[in-house]
Amino acid sequence: MDTRNDMLKLLRNRREGFSLPQAFYTDPAFFQLDLDLIWYRDWLFVGHDCEVAKPGSFFTVQVGAYPIVVLRDREGKLRAFHNSCRHRGSRVCNAQKGTSARLVCPYHQWTYDLDGKLLFARQMAEGFDKAEFGLKPVACESVAGYIFICLAKEPAEFAPVRQMMEPYFAPHRLGEAKVAFESTIIEKGNWKLVWENNRECYHCVGNHPELCKTFPEAPTVTGVQGAEDDPEIVAHWNKCEAAGLPSRFQIDQSGQFRATRVPLLRDAASYTMNGKPAVQRGLSHAVTEGRIGSLLLYHYPTTWNHILGDHAVTFRVLPISATETAVTTKWLVHKDAVEGVDYDLANLTHVWTETNDQDRRIVEENAFGIASPAYEPGPYSQMHEGGVLQFVDWYTRFIEPRLSEGGKPALRSVA
Repeated sequence: MDTRNDMLKLLRNRREGFSLPQAFYTDPAFFQLDLDLIWYRDWLFVGHDCEVAKPGSFFTVQVGAYPIVVLRDREGKLRAFHNSCRHRGSRVCNAQKGTSARLVCPYHQWTYDLDGKLLFARQMAEGFDKAEFGLKPVACESVAGYIFICLAKEPAEFAPVRQMMEPYFAPHRLGEAKVAFESTIIEKGNWKLVWENNRECYHCVGNHPELCKTFPEAPTVTGVQGAEDDPEIVAHWNKCEAAGLPSRFQIDQSGQFRATRVPLLRDAASYTMNGKPAVQRGLSHAVTEGRIGSLLLYHYPTTWNHILGDHAVTFRVLPISATETAVTTKWLVHKDAVEGVDYDLANLTHVWTETNDQDRRIVEENAFGIASPAYEPGPYSQMHEGGVLQFVDWYTRFIEPRLSEGGKPALRSVA
């Protein structure tokens, strides 16, 4: 069976405006194609500059089959490497994060400098050339405090991402912030179900009582159309842009990433139960305007974000299997904010901890039902699920031409 042809056939015969066929959410072979053609090719958000602020600091991340280590070298440059020793392949860094003057493989102590060069390999044969066995580099870029990697041998241009993100995010100085708390939950659902759930708030009123105290469920806020015609949103853009904060809705022509700033409900300033700031010290000295709402960033397939005046909440999506996805949430605050003085951690994290768990249950129930032999694709709401339609459109437009690469039949004649 040719899985590429099967996927192409389903994509080209799928009903527009409907959810995807079952195999896209459950089939391990389809999942492998998602990894090969999207996750191993596109730029992926993996963490923040402030998590590797000092030389020698590192964190690790697993993308499909690839263990990766991201670090800051002695000259202050961010680097990423395949976390696989050039000796016999053992993981060099097996901690989630840490600080080290050098990277030492725990198996046989092959030792690498922070630029990836092999410094030491004990008792190898005469003529062994260390220069041939440095850690394999991974493309790594940073913009406005966000670190992206790309596993492709020839990564796509990162400049469009940088060009869009910098003006919106620079005032918030996330590169100088600190992570006050992070959590990772495993959702028993395909990564596309996690995104589809995120891309609409049609479900919010019935499932997210905490979030709905401050975040609007209006399609003009959560979707990709109509914001320019929403007088409340336009007034918010005008107010924030007068204060030097780029805010208007902007989406890349590829549909892969977009940014905008949206107002919160009523007089809310933050994602707390009473709408008041969770952190007494603002996230950035450069932002003095009050009630700036939430700066939203979406970058497929790995991240969505909410940047507020007092803190930021960032999300990272990583696929584990056809039916499991890891979602990591990080709460960032001013680097000098002190827990117990400037913020109460439970108050800071309550809304999104509850919302994440509610979303986990939603995704898992969705996945449970899709696994039924009786499942068939259903229609999206044109009014409320424009964001889901846009995500599915991005996915199909990105993966379809890649399925046809390498001399595979184009299947134009398939009925």
